[in-house]
Amino acid sequence: MIRKRLHRYAMLKRYGQIIEVLQKYGFGYIVDQIGLSSIRDLTYRFKNKDKMDKLNTSGPVRARKILEELGPTYIKFGQLLSIRHDVVPLEYATEFAKLQDEAPSFEFEEVELIIREELGHSIEELFDFFEEKPLACASIGQVHRAKTKSGDDVVVKVQRPGIKEVIQSDLDIMYSIARLLEEHIPEATLYRPVEIVDELAHSILAEIDYTQEGWNADRFADNFRENSQVHIPRVYWDYTNTRVLTLEYIKGIKGSHVDLLNRQGFDRSNIASVVVKAFMQQVFEDGFFHADLHPGNILIMEDGTVAFLDFGMAGHLSSEICDIFLDGVVALVNGDSSSFIELLRDMGCIDSYADTRPLKVDIESFRSKYYGKALKKLDASIIIEELIGTLRDHQVTMPHNIALLVRGIVAVESFGLIIDPDLNFSELLEPYAKNELKKRFYPQNLARKAYSNISSWARLFQKAPTKISHILDHAENGYLKIKLESEESNRLVSEIDVASNRLSISLIISALIVASSLVIQTHMKPFIGGAPLLGTFSFVIASIFGLWLVFNIFKTGRV
Repeated sequence: MIRKRLHRYAMLKRYGQIIEVLQKYGFGYIVDQIGLSSIRDLTYRFKNKDKMDKLNTSGPVRARKILEELGPTYIKFGQLLSIRHDVVPLEYATEFAKLQDEAPSFEFEEVELIIREELGHSIEELFDFFEEKPLACASIGQVHRAKTKSGDDVVVKVQRPGIKEVIQSDLDIMYSIARLLEEHIPEATLYRPVEIVDELAHSILAEIDYTQEGWNADRFADNFRENSQVHIPRVYWDYTNTRVLTLEYIKGIKGSHVDLLNRQGFDRSNIASVVVKAFMQQVFEDGFFHADLHPGNILIMEDGTVAFLDFGMAGHLSSEICDIFLDGVVALVNGDSSSFIELLRDMGCIDSYADTRPLKVDIESFRSKYYGKALKKLDASIIIEELIGTLRDHQVTMPHNIALLVRGIVAVESFGLIIDPDLNFSELLEPYAKNELKKRFYPQNLARKAYSNISSWARLFQKAPTKISHILDHAENGYLKIKLESEESNRLVSEIDVASNRLSISLIISALIVASSLVIQTHMKPFIGGAPLLGTFSFVIASIFGLWLVFNIFKTGRV
């Protein structure tokens, strides 16, 4: 009981902090719209509205500052929104991309405690050397240099104490606020806030499980085992658990240090080509890609090998989704907007009842803008941003894995252009896309697809007699029901229910009035004010019900 009360107090306090920050940056009207003004009124800091900090900055900047001030969960939320250009306007997405996942370091004593709890041994028992000062600090964890007993140089990533509980509590509040937004602000449903929080929860809960990042690293290493130009750090599983991740230490130059790469004599054009081709392999061949290949996550080793880092954000592409993605590109290139829209339906991006005629017009306009231009004159990231903006205008939302793919494409092209300004991403993409389309018509792939279809039909025909028998049994026993629903019929039923309820109440009121009149005429004792008490009481009740009915009729505007 005490623990529950403490939890409720902590949740209420956190709500107060969130409301305070919203109010501080000029978004206090949202508090009133979603019905949290009562919590705000409990917080004394809002008693004097003159003390509110109304910043003379743009909405996107103020929104970014809100997320920064609210801490790690909200920073991750902003980073997620920065790739969801189909959900938030471009100016907000661009601003959220500036969110830096930085935090002060935590005490070394806590590092020692977490390592002992997770790995079962002290730092001295596990490592020959462990640097107390962290290499880097983030909101979820920090990284330390170390050396194993076998002499291997490693980096040890240690999770921040109590961060899981903070994130879980914040997610609970975010779910509540998302549901309130959908309930009280009809326009908010277009942005699907509950679905976005679901996506955040899936992403961030996977990120705080360091074993997941280790598995991702191992999978990338396996996929690139035959590629001598790409190196993936080794995972030391004996030194890894849920809150501790130990990886091979990679010495190299960060991809963002272009001047240093020049001084060392590296072929920048080749580096850009290696990274882009590695990403194409991940997408078209492996179906598993690094979604955050920004310059800070790419190191150039002494021999020119490219090393990838930080595997917490990875995307999966099934062969079906990859096929739909390619078919969409082909449909756009061929000017087949109808097929493109049908592919969006197949991915669940568009409601089956949506009017797609305006979307079709805008897609054809978008396509005509780039028709006939040479690949070397096209900027893939700009084209993608414009297409997603068009889709967003028509409330078309993308699945999470496609949103990650778009993020990955934009990140890789941005890195490539930093390293090699003459890089043409579209020209490097073209052969992979063409090769993937050709693979569909390989005899073995056609045979595999035909076998899959035959197997599906065989299962259907195998189950059909049993299913038909069950339907006939239900029909014979009188249990078969056919359910038809439509918005119009539901509304009609609701109105009939209201009308019938009012009619029933009217009859009851009439009966009470008639009964009370009859009782009054009988002069039945006891009396009140010279009239029978029972009759008077019934008449008063009938009057109250009558006034209540009239009030409700006028309130709804349906006289």
